[in-house]
Amino acid sequence: MASALLTPTELKAAPSAAKLLINNRWIESESGKTFGTINPSTGEEICQVAEAGVADVDKAVRAARMAFEQGPWRKTSASERGRLLYRLADLIEANTDELAKLETLDNGKPVARAKAVDVAKAIACYRYFGGWADKVQGKTIPIDGDFFCYTRHEPIGVVGQIIPWNYPILMQAWKLAPALATGNTIVMKPAEQTPLSALRIGELIVEAGFPEGVVNILPGFGPTAGAAIASHMDVDKVAFTGSTEIGRLIMEAAAKSNLKGVTLELGGKNPNIVFADADLDEAVEGAHAGLFVNQGQSCCSGSRVFVEKKIYDEFVEKSVARAKKRTVGDPFDPGTEQGPQVDQSQFDKVMGYIESGRSEGATLACGGERVGDRGYFIQPTVFADVQDHMKIAREEIFGPVMSIIPFSDVDEVIMRANRTNYGLAAGVWTRDIKKVHAVANGVRAGTVWINCYHVLDTRAPFGGFKQSGIGRELGEYGLQQYTEVKTVIVKL
Repeated sequence: MASALLTPTELKAAPSAAKLLINNRWIESESGKTFGTINPSTGEEICQVAEAGVADVDKAVRAARMAFEQGPWRKTSASERGRLLYRLADLIEANTDELAKLETLDNGKPVARAKAVDVAKAIACYRYFGGWADKVQGKTIPIDGDFFCYTRHEPIGVVGQIIPWNYPILMQAWKLAPALATGNTIVMKPAEQTPLSALRIGELIVEAGFPEGVVNILPGFGPTAGAAIASHMDVDKVAFTGSTEIGRLIMEAAAKSNLKGVTLELGGKNPNIVFADADLDEAVEGAHAGLFVNQGQSCCSGSRVFVEKKIYDEFVEKSVARAKKRTVGDPFDPGTEQGPQVDQSQFDKVMGYIESGRSEGATLACGGERVGDRGYFIQPTVFADVQDHMKIAREEIFGPVMSIIPFSDVDEVIMRANRTNYGLAAGVWTRDIKKVHAVANGVRAGTVWINCYHVLDTRAPFGGFKQSGIGRELGEYGLQQYTEVKTVIVKL
């Protein structure tokens, strides 16, 4: 997979160099098909990537099954699995600059953030779960009678993993690390928009010494490669991060095939609630970062900003001033805060929501236009006077569009915050401890941030209520998604 070793400039001159990783070998797809991955800053093709199809998924699943049942991975000790994860973390750390640049080239996020957040947190994730590898323990249970009863936590088997394009390196780590720590083997499909960093880390996985067939990486498209993974009769579990709509399809495919287990981290339309007693400047900056980080392309973005009426006008004024100062441009410039949306499709979708906000009567306080004449850049956009029934207040936009909504009291805002199909995250800004606990207890969301936002740590579980998903990632809870519990009873 020579392309991943090249600089961004060299990548452009290396078409068809990125291949599939199956059984620790870099190969072309069975069909010979390739697809172009696009630089969202320019709209130009970076290089061609091998396109996995059903036959390639079959081949990868066979390799993963062999590794799980008959290969050296089955006999690899828990402490050795941990050592391999530590080794992988060290290799990623040694290649931090290259990986950050590759992520920026393929995804468009500012390189400074790719380095400080995406790569750094991925390294921490591999190390955290590496430490857990030899600490997954069962229990002894005092059952009635003359018996000895104990439990074992065993790996599930072959796990299909499908990751999104918004945080490619980090989402790869969230999926791979706990699955490998617990002894599973993996067939992974990175998003077709952003395959390059996943493939480069595939090289580092081989270099780290993971046995053949343990990790297989298949770039391709959802309706073909993704669907084949979700419906494959010899895949024991599928883990997916992405939209709620695709999550439903994956769950249906899993049920119709072999009733495989699923972990789904899906969409969100998250409330970020600002009370009048909050530190206003801190809340404005926190809400700004909570929405605009990663070009607004985050499932837990605080896209519904509820602001108490007493401070509503001042909050809007300050939020507009902050949005206008946000630097949008070349993501390789260290001073850039916001790069492009990931592709033309996402750009068009976001611009469609902006038009919807205008047509439904929200006040466009700033932004709303394209930036430049190439690439997929959008101005930071703030809507005021947003009402709950409006499309921009109901649907996940996944772009730099803030909706600021007035409210009157605690009970009202909790009720309105919960009036959504989603339940991924929420934020609360207040100095009143009673309000803190009232909202934290009342809002149906998997994570509630108090006087902060987007604080994610490998040790803390992450996942959603309602249509925001099934199961949890990260922390000890994340490990539980990748083991089966076996009960053993011995007559004494």
